[in-house]
Amino acid sequence: MAVSVGALGSVGLTLYAGRQNPSSLLILAFAIWVLSPFVLIVLADRLSTRWLTESRMALHGAAFAVALISLAAYAVRVMRPPKAQAAFVFVVVPPVCWFLVAGAIAAGALLSRRHSTS
Repeated sequence: MAVSVGALGSVGLTLYAGRQNPSSLLILAFAIWVLSPFVLIVLADRLSTRWLTESRMALHGAAFAVALISLAAYAVRVMRPPKAQAAFVFVVVPPVCWFLVAGAIAAGALLSRRHSTS
């Protein structure tokens, strides 16, 4: 649920922020870029079916954090447009979210591996 709301809200805010940009291709590229952390979360969730419940909870926590961080950052940007570097937040937030999800994946995989060898 958080992933869906975060993804739809993030893309919607991205499209809204770029509404005056004449390049539809650029807006589409930004929408795909902003959506990428949510795609990573969905893929990770599909691959984590054999993980321990605690490990999957870490991934779900990261998913919630990504949705919250993304929506907050993009909403602030839309409500208070900067005079310079208008796209900065839309460029930086996805990689930050990837690292957050990667950390949850690594932690989940490590916990599951430790449990299976015990």
